[in-house]
Amino acid sequence: MTTQRKAVALISGGLDSMLAAKTIMDQGIHVEGINFFTGFCVEGHTHAIRKKDKAKPKRNNALWVAETLGIKLHIVDIVDEYKDVVLNPSHGYGANLNPCLDCKCFMVKKARQWVEENNFDFIITGEVIGQRPMSQRKDTMPVVARESGANDRLLRPLCAKNLPATLPELEGWVDRERLHDFSGRSRKPQMAMAKQLGLTDYAQPAGGCCFLTDQNYSHRLADLWTARKTRDYELDDIMLLKVGRHIRPRPNFKMIIGREEGENKFLEGYRKMFASMTTDSCPGPLVLLDGELSQEDLELAAAIAARFSQGREHEQVQIGYHINKVLKQRFNIKPLGIEEVPKEWHI
Repeated sequence: MTTQRKAVALISGGLDSMLAAKTIMDQGIHVEGINFFTGFCVEGHTHAIRKKDKAKPKRNNALWVAETLGIKLHIVDIVDEYKDVVLNPSHGYGANLNPCLDCKCFMVKKARQWVEENNFDFIITGEVIGQRPMSQRKDTMPVVARESGANDRLLRPLCAKNLPATLPELEGWVDRERLHDFSGRSRKPQMAMAKQLGLTDYAQPAGGCCFLTDQNYSHRLADLWTARKTRDYELDDIMLLKVGRHIRPRPNFKMIIGREEGENKFLEGYRKMFASMTTDSCPGPLVLLDGELSQEDLELAAAIAARFSQGREHEQVQIGYHINKVLKQRFNIKPLGIEEVPKEWHI
């Protein structure tokens, strides 16, 4: 009897990784999925807390993909290990603070270690030549295979025919002719394949699955490093960067202002870690204060908080200032006008 070969597929929750895993499963290979949590994932703890996301399915798409395919999914927390990838990428950043090539090398390396520990045979990814400008080019794909240590045990089923044959193909574990030759940024071939397979409820591709590719998020992270005078972060830091309106009126402090009820509830969980402000005389945002604030700073912060409340047109708004959720001071203050909160304060 021939031995059934086993592969682990990197599952992001997107269509490409789903189709790559399905392609190999259809050849009789036992496939399990692996998903790495970095803290920068778009589908992290802040997913769909705003009203504008209300219509979106409240699900983890990686888990949904695994369930749809009928495979086991291993979710691995790499938040601490991943720091060095973000802070010291040997291949540099993309257009923002996205270390995409180093990231792919790191994740495939982690998958390779998992394969060795669990007696699997090879690794599957959903990569397509030309789809990503940094990590998915024909000249960078060999870099990922080499630096991860996966070498020819790394198979990209969606574009395999555009690449040299890998060990699973050479050994006859998979039939190269049943693999694909997708290339470029267009997702039309993937969508056609999904339709053929009867897959309709998959996550729509929209700029990747990592906040580090987002210009605004990267700007907030860079601002955090500048303010703290150190290039470091904790998980709470990077989660808070995803939520609310961030305003830095002065170099020594920043305000995180909830934009609606869902964000206010999320920020409520951090009130023991940060000083906070509430609008007590009218509905308004919960505001977290990050930094050392003088009395003058507190008065400015209160006027800004009032500006974003429903009392913005009032002569005065009552603002409560809290430390560790304990009320320390009240301000009856005139809200700033919109022109008094300049765009350069927003980060």
